[in-house]
Amino acid sequence: MRETDNLLFICSRNKWRSPTAEELWRKHPDFNVRSAGTSPKAKKTVSSADIHWADIIFVMEKKHKIRLVAEFTRILEYKPIHILDIPDEYKFMDSELISELESKVNECLKVQVMRS
Repeated sequence: MRETDNLLFICSRNKWRSPTAEELWRKHPDFNVRSAGTSPKAKKTVSSADIHWADIIFVMEKKHKIRLVAEFTRILEYKPIHILDIPDEYKFMDSELISELESKVNECLKVQVMRS
């Protein structure tokens, strides 16, 4: 059994929401973390390699899950995908975004984010 889980955070353009989540969780000793976007214009567009790597996938909105399932149906078959329902109205590391991410991700993982 692996000691750490691989968490993949996904939003549209990998600009604010998913990079904030990656920043919050990357120091946690139980997780490896990546972020990506569903848009072709994303800073980092999600790839099949990202999906294969991930143990748990978090998407910011339902539309992100729909896009992932449409593009990566087979490799998503046994991957848990959590929809966080966080709208695209925050900037990188916005305090309200951090609070929402901590609350919703903690609820799914049953652990606390590590503060530096």
